[in-house]
Amino acid sequence: MLHTAPTLFPARPVWVTMGTGAKTRGLRVRVGLLSREYPPDVYGGAGVHVEFLARELTPLVDLEVHCWGEGRGVGVVRHRPWSALDTANDALRTFSVDLSIAAALEGRELVHSHTWYANLAGHFAKLLYGVPHVMTAHSLEPLRPWKAEQLGGGYALSGFAERTAIEAADAVIAVSGAMREDILGCYPALDPARVHVVHNGIDTRLYRPDPGTDVLTRLGVDPGRPYVLFVGRITRQKGVPHLLRAVRDIDPAAQVVLCAGAPDTPEIDREFRDLFEELSRAREGVHWIPQMLPRADVIQLLTHASVFVCPSVYEPLGIVNLEAMACGTPVVASRVGGIPEVVADGETGLLVTLDEDFEASLARALDSVLGDPVRAHLMGEAGRERAVGEFGWDAVARRTVRLYEEILKA
Repeated sequence: MLHTAPTLFPARPVWVTMGTGAKTRGLRVRVGLLSREYPPDVYGGAGVHVEFLARELTPLVDLEVHCWGEGRGVGVVRHRPWSALDTANDALRTFSVDLSIAAALEGRELVHSHTWYANLAGHFAKLLYGVPHVMTAHSLEPLRPWKAEQLGGGYALSGFAERTAIEAADAVIAVSGAMREDILGCYPALDPARVHVVHNGIDTRLYRPDPGTDVLTRLGVDPGRPYVLFVGRITRQKGVPHLLRAVRDIDPAAQVVLCAGAPDTPEIDREFRDLFEELSRAREGVHWIPQMLPRADVIQLLTHASVFVCPSVYEPLGIVNLEAMACGTPVVASRVGGIPEVVADGETGLLVTLDEDFEASLARALDSVLGDPVRAHLMGEAGRERAVGEFGWDAVARRTVRLYEEILKA
C-alpha cells in the first residue's frame, strides 16, 4: 500500500470567526479528514459532503485529507488497497486501505471519518495515537440490507466496521434529525449525548440557476418541452425501479431524463435496463445519461427541469435535493429519512409517503407539479431561498469546528 505525504500546513495562531461573529485566537488543530471519495473521484452524496466540508475547514484548522485514489495534492494523501488483495472481497480491500490510512495519521490531533469505508481507519487512529475520533454517519449499514446483494459476506464485515467505530467514537455527527434517531435505534449502546446533528450543506454560489441550454441540446433533451429529472446511482436505496414504473403514467407531453449510473450489482443493472427499455417503448422523450457528467452540466439540467424527483427508499438527508432547490427547481421526493428536513412539503416541493401505493402517488405528485407551472415556479423560488438561508457550507464547517473544540477540551 503506497501513500504520499505532502508538505503540511504548520500549526500557527490564527483568528477564527465563530458563529456568534466573535473572534477567538488559538492554534489550528491538526485534523485528519478520512474518506473513500474525494475529488476527482466523487460518485455520491458523501463525497460531495467531504469535498465542500474540506474546502470550508481549510481556513479554520490544519487539515490533511486521506482518501482512496492515485496521485497527490497539497494537503491530500491518497491510498490504494494492498495489491495482494486485488481479487479479494471488497470489504477486505477496504480494510487494507484503512490500515494504510491509520499508519499515515501520526501527528494528527483529531481524526474525522466518513462512511464505513474510512470509519475503521479512524478507530485504529484513536487506539494507536490516543486521539479523538469523530465520525459522520451518512447512512447506516443495518438499514441497507440490499448491500448484501453487492458485497456478499463483505456486508457482515462492513457492518462490523461501522459498529466497532460508531460505538467507540468520541462524537458521532448525524446529517439530519431523522438520521440521529436511526443511529440511536441501530446502536442502543451509544450514549445519546455523543450524537450531534449537523445538516449537510450546499454551495449556493456554485449551485445556482443557469440560463443556458447548450448542455440540454447536446444531450438530446428538448429545451422546449417540460421534463422530469432524476440524478443518482442505480441502487435499491435510490428507488430507481419505482420511478421507472411511476413515470409510465405521467403527462405524455413531459420528457423523462435519467442521469443514472454506477449500478451496485449486475442484477440491479439488468432490472434498470429492462425497465428503461419498456418505458422507452411506451412513451417518447425518455433519455438515459449513464456517464458521470461534469458538475456544470448537471447544474444546467437541474435548472431547466420542470421537476426534480427523488424516489429514495432510504435517505439520511439527500444532498441532491438541496442541489435542485439551489437551482430553483421544485422537488418531488419520498417522505423518508431526512428528506422532510430539506424539502418543505407544499412549499418547496411535494413529499410522497413510501407505502404500497407509492408508485401511483409519485406519478400523481409529478403530474401535479407538471400541470401547474405557476405553482412550480413559486416552489422553485422558495427552494432557492431555503437553500441559501439554511444550508450554507460555511455554517456547517463552523458547527463542526465547535464540536472539535468541545471534544478536545473534554
